Amino acid sequence: MFSNIKKKFISLIKNISGKGRITEKNIASTLQNIKKTLLESDVSLIVIDKIIKKVKKKLIGNNINHHLTPGQEFIKIFQTELISIMQHKNQNINLLKKKLNIILIVGLQGSGKTTSIGKLGKFIKNKYKKKILTCSTDIYRPAAIQQLKVISEKAKIDFFQPKIHHDPSKMSLEAIKEAKKKFYHTLIIDTSGRLNNNIKMMQQIKNIQKHTNPIETFFVIDSMMGQEAINIANTFNNFFNISGIILTKLDSDTQGGAALSATYITKKPIKFVGTGEKVHAFSIFKPKEIVSRILNMEDTLSLITKINKKIKNIHSKTINKKIEKNKKFDLNDFQIYLQNTNKISKINEIISNIYKPDNNTSENINNNFIKKIHVIINSMTPKERKNPKIIKGSRKKRISIGSGTTIQDVNKLLKQFVEIKKIIKKIKIQGVQKTLQYIKNLILK
Repeated sequence: MFSNIKKKFISLIKNISGKGRITEKNIASTLQNIKKTLLESDVSLIVIDKIIKKVKKKLIGNNINHHLTPGQEFIKIFQTELISIMQHKNQNINLLKKKLNIILIVGLQGSGKTTSIGKLGKFIKNKYKKKILTCSTDIYRPAAIQQLKVISEKAKIDFFQPKIHHDPSKMSLEAIKEAKKKFYHTLIIDTSGRLNNNIKMMQQIKNIQKHTNPIETFFVIDSMMGQEAINIANTFNNFFNISGIILTKLDSDTQGGAALSATYITKKPIKFVGTGEKVHAFSIFKPKEIVSRILNMEDTLSLITKINKKIKNIHSKTINKKIEKNKKFDLNDFQIYLQNTNKISKINEIISNIYKPDNNTSENINNNFIKKIHVIINSMTPKERKNPKIIKGSRKKRISIGSGTTIQDVNKLLKQFVEIKKIIKKIKIQGVQKTLQYIKNLILK
């Protein structure tokens, strides 16, 4: 999902790159295109206008950060605004340690409520190592009760069938009694799918909420719902005390505007997302990751994660100490680094992502070049390995002949050494988050 928005942002970077200052004139068409794209992506007009207004205010007349291109500056500001809409202080699920946690699930028919209960139950069970019980209060669809039972079995959590079959509130109270009796950590109560214009059925949910006093009331919404999502979310939020949102079908081809619209209109956080039919296809909602996908930045985040993982798994204590103490990192260390990292995974995947082919370096880095690195370093003298700066014209020629490579290969190796050295130092000293801007600039320059 979000592919349409991503394409527009890629085009955006090209349109305003090269400008040293963003003005109302050169940004007008871009903002108009973004507005159109968000509308096509089923984001509510109310939300779009708020985003555009804030972004425009921050952009017009501002000088571009000398470390960023105009396109990057725009993305930085846009990213901040999108995150501010979707990020809330109470993003995590609220659970008590020494008391039964009751979670009420509400939503429209076909929104994925029952499936989400199985996923949520499995998530809580695995994360907190606690006993989970589910219960359905749907008195209108017997098949819904059976469905929850089957899903609970797949998720390996317990299911309870109340003896009362005509009163949803009494059914929920019976489930609470059972959960307390058998010392369950969490009870998740399913409700029948409601139509947002059915006041009688909506009142039944309100009664259940009043009698059970749940610690969380999750509103389940289908991410394919589009513009209608804002009206539905508003109706449910006015009727109940919703504490959070579960967004389903995030794996679909939908544009995903519901993610922005629902959380904006309700002022409640999206806490979980469903990404498939399987019970494990469920995860905590992470606003920064979703926004990164929208802005086509997930490759950058993924790259940083990979690099950090490789560095954490390097077993050479000598190299790690050198990096941490900011001591000299030479070609001997670089060779050991490559050997250790290559044992874990293909380092060329990382390097090829860092160095996008351009007019000067059109050859993609591959496994053959990684092998060349070792041959080239082995052809150097101990002095050259310890101090690569002394490797000039005549030395490069001797090394290339000795290793059976070209001078261009030697130059490329020295370039890789310098850049990888910078990245390693930045991640080890500053951490992943502070290294983000450096990597992004390196890729987009």
